[in-house]
Amino acid sequence: MSETRIERDSMGEIEVPKNALYGAQTQRAHNNFPISGIGFNRDFIKALGLIKQTAAKVNTELECLDAEISTYIVKAAQEVIDGELDEHFVIDIFQTGSGTSSNMNANEVIAHRATELAAAEGNDHVKVHPNDHVNFGQSSNDVIPTAIRVAALLSVHEKLYPALERLETAFLNKGDEYAHVVKTGRTHLMDAMPVTIQQEFGGYARQIALGRQRVNATLVRLGELPQGGTAVGTGINTHGEFGYKFASTLSELTSRPFTEAVNHFEAQATVDAPAETSGQLKTLACSMLKMANDLRWMNSGPYGGLGEIQLKAIQPGSSIMPGKVNPVIEESVAMVCAQVIGNDTTITVAAQSGNFELNVMLPVVAHNLLQSIEILANAANNLAERSVEVLTVKEAHIAGLVAKNPILVTALNPVIGYDLGAKIAKKAFAESRALKDVALEMTDLSSEELDKYLDPMKMTKGGFTE
Repeated sequence: MSETRIERDSMGEIEVPKNALYGAQTQRAHNNFPISGIGFNRDFIKALGLIKQTAAKVNTELECLDAEISTYIVKAAQEVIDGELDEHFVIDIFQTGSGTSSNMNANEVIAHRATELAAAEGNDHVKVHPNDHVNFGQSSNDVIPTAIRVAALLSVHEKLYPALERLETAFLNKGDEYAHVVKTGRTHLMDAMPVTIQQEFGGYARQIALGRQRVNATLVRLGELPQGGTAVGTGINTHGEFGYKFASTLSELTSRPFTEAVNHFEAQATVDAPAETSGQLKTLACSMLKMANDLRWMNSGPYGGLGEIQLKAIQPGSSIMPGKVNPVIEESVAMVCAQVIGNDTTITVAAQSGNFELNVMLPVVAHNLLQSIEILANAANNLAERSVEVLTVKEAHIAGLVAKNPILVTALNPVIGYDLGAKIAKKAFAESRALKDVALEMTDLSSEELDKYLDPMKMTKGGFTE
C-alpha cells in the first residue's frame, strides 16, 4: 500500500499520496470522478501554467501580491509550463462543469512546489497558499475558459499550421512533378472530361490553404481572454487593470496576440469562440476526408480498380491474403476526420450549456477542441510524409484509360452537335473501338482535324479545342 499524508480543506481531512504535489481539493475530485481515466492534455496543462505565472507577475506589478511569494510561484509555474509536473495533474475531464477541480489542481501543485523551492533556498518562512496566492485575483470561472482559448490558439500555431503547410506543399510539389500527365476526370464516379494530375492535386492544396485561412479567421475572437472577470464577469476581488495587463503580459510571454475580452460576461458565459474554431476544424476535416478517399480510389487495384497512382507500400495489408497492401495512411486520416466531426458535435452540444453567467461543460470543450487540433495536425503531417510525398503516378496506365474514354467526344460538340456526338460515343463504347475511328466514319472531319479536337491536354485548358 502506498504511503499517504493527511491534507485538510474546508470539508475536513483526507489522505493524499505522500509524494503528490496536490492537496485535499484535488484528491477529493480525483476520488469523485472515476469516469474515463482521460486527463487534460499537455497543451491545456501548459496553458494553466502560463495563466498562473502571468497572474503572479501582473499581481506583483499591481502590488497585490508579495514579490517574494510571486517569485516562487513563477518558478513553479514554469515547471508546469515545461511539462515537469504533469504526473500531478490527475483530474478526469468528466468532472465539475466549470473545471474548478482542475483549476485547484493547478493551484495546489504550484503552491506546494513553490513552497518546496523556497525551502530549498533556505526561505522556510515562505508558505505559498493555493487560493490566497496562486489563485489571487482569479476564479475557476475565468481561468478555465481562458485556458481553453490559450491552449487552442497556441496549439493551432505550433502544431496545426506547420502540418497544413507541409501537406499543401506536398500536393503542389507532386502536382508539379506530374504536370504533364492527363487523366480521366470523374463526376458521379463516372468518366468525365480530362484533367491533369496538377489540376487535381492543386485542388487539394487549395482546400488545405482555405482550411488554414478559415481557422485563422477565428483566432482574433479566440484570442479574447475572459481572465479578469473572476466569478461572474464583474471582476470582483481583482484589480481593475488586471484583465488588460494579463492579456498584454501573456502576449509578451508567448509572442501571440491575446487581448482582454471586450465583454467579460459574454466571454465567461459562453464558449462561442471555441465552438467557432471547432466548426472550422470540422470543415478542414471534411476536406481532408475527401482527399483521403480520392487517394484511396486512385490507388485501388492493382488489377480490379482505377490503378492511377501507387501509394508507397509501408506494411502488410492482410493476415490471410499474402502480398496484399492497403492504403492504411488514408484510412487513418479518414478516422481522424470522423473523430474531429464527432468532437465538433460534442462541442456544439456543450456550447448550448451556458446557463446565465457560466458554461458548465468547459472541460469537455477543452478536451475535444484540443484533441481535434492535435490529431488533425498529426494526420496532416503523416499524410504528407508517408503518402503524398512518396506516391507515384502510373502514367502509362492513365494514358490508356484516357485514350479509351468516349466522353472525349464532348470536345466535338461545337463542331458536330450534341446528338451526333452522343451517337459516336455510344457506338465507340458498344464496339470497344477508338473514338477517333468511329468519328472518322460518322463525320466529315479529317484525321488531322480529329487529332486537334481530341487532344486530351488541350481539353484541360478550357475553352474550345481549336
